[in-house]
Amino acid sequence: MNHEFIHFRQQIELLIIPFYILYLLNYLINLIRYHNHMKAYRNILFEREAYENDSNLSYLSERRFAALTSYLRRMT
Repeated sequence: MNHEFIHFRQQIELLIIPFYILYLLNYLINLIRYHNHMKAYRNILFEREAYENDSNLSYLSERRFAALTSYLRRMT
């Protein structure tokens, strides 16, 4: 459930529609990059933040605005 709340916060920060556009673009780029659906999905920036923090129930109260940018910098 925390995973989905993290996504909700991401959507609010990006004003909803841009979230879905960026999510899809990131998935398509990853699919070209990894040639594997699951690997492409798990490496979407939004999913990386949500999966890495879904067990931390205090994450949302501690999360900085635009915390997603730290995941953008860590793309490899």
